Amino acid sequence: MVMDMVDLILFPSSFFSVNKVDEDLQAEYDAVVSTGLFDIALFSYDKWFNEGKLIVKGVPEEIRQAVYRGWMMKPEQYKLFYEKLLEKNIRLVTEPEQYKLMHIFTNVYPLLKADTAKMEVYLLHEQLDIEQLKKSFDRFMVKDFVKSVKGTEFPQYFDQSINQESFDRWMEVFYKYRGELLTGGICIKEFLSLKRYNGRTNEYRVFYINHEVATISRNSAQAIYAPLPPKELIEKYNNLDSIYYTIDYAELDDGTWKIFAKE
Repeated sequence: MVMDMVDLILFPSSFFSVNKVDEDLQAEYDAVVSTGLFDIALFSYDKWFNEGKLIVKGVPEEIRQAVYRGWMMKPEQYKLFYEKLLEKNIRLVTEPEQYKLMHIFTNVYPLLKADTAKMEVYLLHEQLDIEQLKKSFDRFMVKDFVKSVKGTEFPQYFDQSINQESFDRWMEVFYKYRGELLTGGICIKEFLSLKRYNGRTNEYRVFYINHEVATISRNSAQAIYAPLPPKELIEKYNNLDSIYYTIDYAELDDGTWKIFAKE
């Protein structure tokens, strides 16, 4: 299998030095080093993400199969990244079409529809009719095809109290925050209430490798006694068209589980 042949892990460097890993990925980097199973290559974060120039520290002499652990890119940027790495004898296990499938939520939504929030899709900057949205959703959240703008003043969700004028103003805020990262179009998604244990939601990230579950990890700093997602739900999605991907699962207030995100 492809992943069995992986012997290189590729990380972005620190913004300040191509000789050091990105500080936010230090723990993953250290974990890879501790296994003794993989070589590591770093590419310049600054040059690639800000200038489009790919500078790699540790270019192999022969073709190597690699996993990329780093920040998200738009599909067209990832495709160029993949091609430029091939020129440097590094072949990523996730091919551009696989990345596009899993990165753009609208692409994979039909495959996950039975176990994720209801969603409607709109064009960028399309005038959204709030009264129509309120007929479809009691509560809803706003994302582009990849991400929301959580962690800002933008509302976590909208409910039946929102009017057109207020919603239009908030959409201007959404577009401001996503900026150049804005991807695809607009997703209006049903807002789901999550179960909490001592104030923490119960979310798990599942890594799939070679169509098998590789790891299941707590994703919201919840207590160790919080229940795991149902085995049958996790295994239901081990056959998506990619060698290496993640899916996030969350427990709802009523004890059922839904897919919350994927990469």
